[in-house]
Amino acid sequence: MNRLWIRLSVVIGLVVLVVVLFPIVERQVGLIPQPPQQPPPFPYPNLPPESVQGLQSYFEGFFWQRTLTTLLAGALIGVIAGVISSRWLTAPLSRLEKAVQAISRHQFNTRVPENGSVEVKSLAHSFNQMASDLESAEALRRNLLADVSHELRHPAHLLQGNLQAIQDGVYPLNMEEIGRLSEQAHHLTNLINDLYLLAQAEAQQLPLNCQITDLEALVQSAVEPFQTSATNRQVRLNIDPPAQPVSVEIDVMRMRQVIQNMLDNALRHTPGGGAVRLSLDGNTRQAHIVISDTGEGIPPEQLDYIFDRFYRGDSSHSRADSNGAGLGLAIAQAIVQAHGGQVTVQSAAGQGSVFTIILPIPP
Repeated sequence: MNRLWIRLSVVIGLVVLVVVLFPIVERQVGLIPQPPQQPPPFPYPNLPPESVQGLQSYFEGFFWQRTLTTLLAGALIGVIAGVISSRWLTAPLSRLEKAVQAISRHQFNTRVPENGSVEVKSLAHSFNQMASDLESAEALRRNLLADVSHELRHPAHLLQGNLQAIQDGVYPLNMEEIGRLSEQAHHLTNLINDLYLLAQAEAQQLPLNCQITDLEALVQSAVEPFQTSATNRQVRLNIDPPAQPVSVEIDVMRMRQVIQNMLDNALRHTPGGGAVRLSLDGNTRQAHIVISDTGEGIPPEQLDYIFDRFYRGDSSHSRADSNGAGLGLAIAQAIVQAHGGQVTVQSAAGQGSVFTIILPIPP
C-alpha cells in the first residue's frame, strides 16, 4: 500500500465504486427527495389494471438489470484503466528512484529520459543536471588526487635521491648541493602552502584582513617587482590609471598576490616586443582591474578550464603559475571570490588575453 501507483489505483477504484453504487442506493433509500410529479397517461387505457402492473414491474426489473450490468462493466473497466493510468503516471518517478539509487552507488553517469508532463520533465532535467555536476566533481576529485600526488612526488623523490646519494658518497656535501636541496624543499613548501590556501579559500575559511585601499597604489606596488623582468624580456609593462581614485575594501596582501600571479602569467606568455597593460576603472558599485597582453592567447576549448586546479592544457599554451603546478589562476580566482568578486577572461589563440578582476565597492 505504500507504493504510489497502488494508492492511486485504490483512489480511482473507490471513486468508480461510489459512482456505481450511488444510483442504486439512492433508489433503495431515497436519499434525494423527488418533487411530486403527475405521471403521464397510460397509452393503453383499455388494459386491465393487473396487466398494467405486470408490465410496469417487468420493465422496471429489465431496466435496473441492464443498468446494473452496465454500471458493473463500467466500474470494472474504470478500475483497470485506473491501474494502468496510475502505473503510467508513476513510471517516471520509478525511473527516477532507480537513478537515485544508482547515483548513491557512485554511478554518476546515470541519466533519466526527459519526457512526460512539464513537471516531470523539469524534475528529470534537474536530476540530470545534478548528476552531470556530480560526475564532473568526481572527475575533478580524481584528477586532483592524481595531480597532487604527482606534484608532491617529484620534489620529494629528488630530495630523497640526492640525500641518499650524499649518504653513499656519490654527491659531495657542498654549498652547491645544499642549494639544490634547498630549492627543492622550497618548491615543495610553496606547493603545500598553495594547496592549503586554495582549500581554505574554496571552503570560505580564508582569513581576510580587509581595509579600505586605494586601488592604484596597490597595483603600483604589485607591478614594481616585475619591471626588471619585463625589461629583460623586452616586454612593455604599462599601467593606465583610473580617471578618478577608486577605493575598495580588500585584504591588501591577498589581492597583491592575485595581481602578481596574473601579471607573472601574462609576462611569461608574451613574447619579446609585446606589451602587458594594466587598466583600472570603477563606478559606484564595482572596480575593475584589467590585465591584457599581446601574447599567444588561449584556445577556445581551454577557456572553460584554465581556472581549474593543476590545469595546464597544451604545453605551448600553458597558463600555469611560476612553479609549474598549475595553481596560480585557481588561487587567484578563489581569493577574488572570497572578496565577493569574480574573474573573467577573454582570449583567442594568437590574439592575446584579457583577464578582468571585478571587485565590489563598499557604499
